[in-house]
Amino acid sequence: MKIVVGLGNPGARYAKTRHNVGWMVVDRLADRAGWGGRGKARDAASAVWGRYEGLDLELVKPLTFMNESGAAVRKVLAREHAPMEDLLVVADDFALPFGRLRLREAGSAGGHNGLRSIIGELGNQRFARLRIGIGEPTQDAIDHVLATFNAAERRDLHAILDAAADAVIDWAREGTPKAASRWNPWRLEGPEVQTEEAPKAEAGDGPDAGVGPAEGAVGPDGIRRTRTGWRRILGAEESRGRPGDEGRPGR
Repeated sequence: MKIVVGLGNPGARYAKTRHNVGWMVVDRLADRAGWGGRGKARDAASAVWGRYEGLDLELVKPLTFMNESGAAVRKVLAREHAPMEDLLVVADDFALPFGRLRLREAGSAGGHNGLRSIIGELGNQRFARLRIGIGEPTQDAIDHVLATFNAAERRDLHAILDAAADAVIDWAREGTPKAASRWNPWRLEGPEVQTEEAPKAEAGDGPDAGVGPAEGAVGPDGIRRTRTGWRRILGAEESRGRPGDEGRPGR
């Protein structure tokens, strides 16, 4: 059983904020698998599990606030008797440019309170994590992570969520090194690849609902699904990010 934990804060107030992008990825995976809305609350988390694309997966959203995420992760690992190598944590990162993905086998908290809590509870930082760039703060770091995405970002968010979901599946099937080599270089700005157009689909009922069409769609803004994810032609170069300060409850 592979366990995928998306970090976020509970409650409608935080549902569509940058800091909840980990929850959004988990919800996107649940929608793909047909498990959307079926999460069961137990051990300080909402979890759903089953078999998808030949993989045994458990998708977990801690119901504690971000700074106490570790308690839920520790409990789910103990309940499933799962080793650390079967855990992937999905989290936001404002040190990465918006939309960039960074998959690693281990590492420090990097100023992220959710990751810090997990490391503290597990007593170990050797677990895989997928960081998703939410862009460098132009304001106070806490205000940034607890803010919603702007209109331009929302147009690209569905593509980023699908790419991140693809990265999670690759991690579960092939391991961190292979998935990282494929997805760490991924960008929204990529060459257009001709693919067979698929019917448009509606987004699921998770926190990412309303950010755009789900997997397989081809939008009017030029985003297309390719073999390795979504690609979109943009005229501007991506911005560069840098680490920032931590905050509460979000950072």
